[in-house]
Amino acid sequence: MVPVRSRNTVLSLLLLGIAFAALRVAAAGDVPPVQGDVAHFNLYVEAKPAPDVGFSAADGTAVSLADYRGKVLLVNFWATWCGPCVREMPELDALQAALGGDAFQVLAINQDWGGAKVAEPFLRERLGLANLALLLDSTWRFGQATKLRGLPTTFLVDADGAIVGDLEGIAAWNGEDARALIKWYLDRVPSPQGGEG
Repeated sequence: MVPVRSRNTVLSLLLLGIAFAALRVAAAGDVPPVQGDVAHFNLYVEAKPAPDVGFSAADGTAVSLADYRGKVLLVNFWATWCGPCVREMPELDALQAALGGDAFQVLAINQDWGGAKVAEPFLRERLGLANLALLLDSTWRFGQATKLRGLPTTFLVDADGAIVGDLEGIAAWNGEDARALIKWYLDRVPSPQGGEG
């Protein structure tokens, strides 16, 4: 039988070790901030390789996520007939205007069967959005490869090309909470000089 005093000492040391480990993780910033407007973002326990299935640019050029390797990507699936998608598009356009560049890009992938002839005028004329490049997955092959269940759905892809999580439904992607989540991954992008970004 272990004396009570020894059990208390062991328990105290164990709790102290757990608390110390939790403080180290928090201090290191090793946990992406999933809170507020993006509290329902599904952060994967383990990142998943992005599917090696292509989609296309508005001009028909074949594109894949591999073409964007080295960038953090917010990959959003939308359609003109999807009411929540339409409400979300200005947020994505504003986010691209604010953060888009060498290290980050929003990929708004349209799912309409009619392709660019339907999506382009809708995006540019009806919604008046100019910052998002029009990408197409009219055959839904890329959507199926990502196991897309509904629209809108948004995946966050790290600079190594791995999907780190997803959010089904609408979100305030240009809000502070979403930007904090994205910037957490941007801060981990290696700089061209070999250090962290």
